[in-house]
Amino acid sequence: MTGRHPFFSRNSIRDLTVTADVEMGRNRLLITSALFAAAFAVVAIRLVDVTLLGERSASHLAEGSGTAVHLTSRADIVDRNGVLLATSLKTASLFANPRIIRNPGEAAAKLVNVLPDLHEGKIRSRLGDDHKFVWIKRHLTPRQQYDVNRLGIPGLEFQNEERRVYPAGKMASHLLGHTNIDSIGQMGIERKFESDLKNRQTPLQLSIDTRIQHTLRRELSRSMADFSAVGAAGIVMDVNNGEVLGMVSLPDFDPNQLDPVDAEARFNRTTQGVYEMGSTFKIFTTAMALDLGKVTMQGGYDATDPIHISRFVIRDFHAKKRWLSVPEIFMYSSNVGSAKMALHVGPAGQRKFMEKLGLLAPSPVELAEIGAPLVPARWSEISAMTISFGHGIAVSPIQLVASVAAMVNGGVLYSPTIIKRPKGRPLIGKRVIKPKTSEKIRRLLRLVVAHGTGRLANAEGYLVGGKTGTAEKVVGRRYKTKALMSSFVGAFPMNAPRYVVFAMLDEPTGTAETQGFATGGWVAAPVVGRVISMIGPMLGMRPINEEAPAIRRTMAIDVVTEKTGKRRLASF
Repeated sequence: MTGRHPFFSRNSIRDLTVTADVEMGRNRLLITSALFAAAFAVVAIRLVDVTLLGERSASHLAEGSGTAVHLTSRADIVDRNGVLLATSLKTASLFANPRIIRNPGEAAAKLVNVLPDLHEGKIRSRLGDDHKFVWIKRHLTPRQQYDVNRLGIPGLEFQNEERRVYPAGKMASHLLGHTNIDSIGQMGIERKFESDLKNRQTPLQLSIDTRIQHTLRRELSRSMADFSAVGAAGIVMDVNNGEVLGMVSLPDFDPNQLDPVDAEARFNRTTQGVYEMGSTFKIFTTAMALDLGKVTMQGGYDATDPIHISRFVIRDFHAKKRWLSVPEIFMYSSNVGSAKMALHVGPAGQRKFMEKLGLLAPSPVELAEIGAPLVPARWSEISAMTISFGHGIAVSPIQLVASVAAMVNGGVLYSPTIIKRPKGRPLIGKRVIKPKTSEKIRRLLRLVVAHGTGRLANAEGYLVGGKTGTAEKVVGRRYKTKALMSSFVGAFPMNAPRYVVFAMLDEPTGTAETQGFATGGWVAAPVVGRVISMIGPMLGMRPINEEAPAIRRTMAIDVVTEKTGKRRLASF
């Protein structure tokens, strides 16, 4: 006997041993793989929790903290050419579970070290309360998030959020508005289209042209500084569809700053403010009288003496003290002539005409901040006379501009819009005056720039027409002495108008260059002239030869200077 097992050779035993080792290795490998799989599963679940479940309502996270987070994905806002005006960026916000924080004082000190804008005492207090959720800081930068992560403090976590960003800064602040820290619209487009922006899949396209917006804001800012005005407003509108290409209110604000916006800076002078617009209303008075057949271009009224009615006196700023024809009343901006023209129509007829122009109801433009016009409780003869030259009624600049567009585009009123109109969709407007009346108004507006109070609005090659407006500012129920609202509304080119441009300065002060005057013709008309010169090429408009015989014939007007004769005056 050799001591060997009778059934196994030495080789067989060695084979069994190898087989056992392989089996053990396989088992260990399976166990290791299972452990790795479990680990990856935990990581995957955590990733799902962070990326998907992390977008759950923060009111659930807060558990009675009183803090609510509204995480929404908002659509971008772009201008008419696709330029980005507002977008949302993913950010991380820092919160804590105080029940896990072991040393609130130490944790607060470390946080303030990497986030110096935090108040250590307040953070220590938050970390020491009994809630499961407290905000530490919203919308961290990637660097700030990295620095907090490096602290390695248990109980600190990040919540995925969005922050609204406005690449153009202040340029269109009143138009766009802004959102709060929870990405909820607070004013402007952001507020008006809150639901739409949260649900739409494509960018919201505005009618605004960023180039025109920038030009308008720059020129208004310049004049506001030159004349020490407290505010300014401007609008550029397409007369053939009501689209607003530029809308500026100054002072403005940076919508990227989440700090509370000053009330004066928040106020939108173009749509929310309502003002007595002064002599710009003579456009409507003249169009009304001509359209109703109460007077002709060869007719006129006696403006020799001021009008005394009750305790009021209506007089002309630069009185001619004689009978004035309709073109002269318009060109010289005669209050007396305009008042008599309005009386010829009558209070009831005037009110009906103003209502037809949309001047007696808030503007339908798509913004949350809309001012309601101020109109007389009783539309008397005195009311009719003062309204004829823009006193006793207060409207917003957007209402004025939309109505002036109808006066020059052939007589059709279009609702003003800041949303780009889809191509191919039928355009609905309302006829308010006859085409022939509109043609006459265009000639009269050109007359004002060529020979009247609007000379400084002239932009060579663009055949500008327009009307000045100067009114004392109303504060409360009284007129503020020597405080003017000075404006100019112009259109171009007057042979076939395409755009209306409006500029207004709030409480401007005259300078040596303006001989101390701060009226619309001196301070607002130059703004319109400069803007037109700059935006004309942007709009693809080539300058025209204003001296061309065809243009001169189109703009020529017969100005009756006396009842017995007339002088043909070419409006150039």
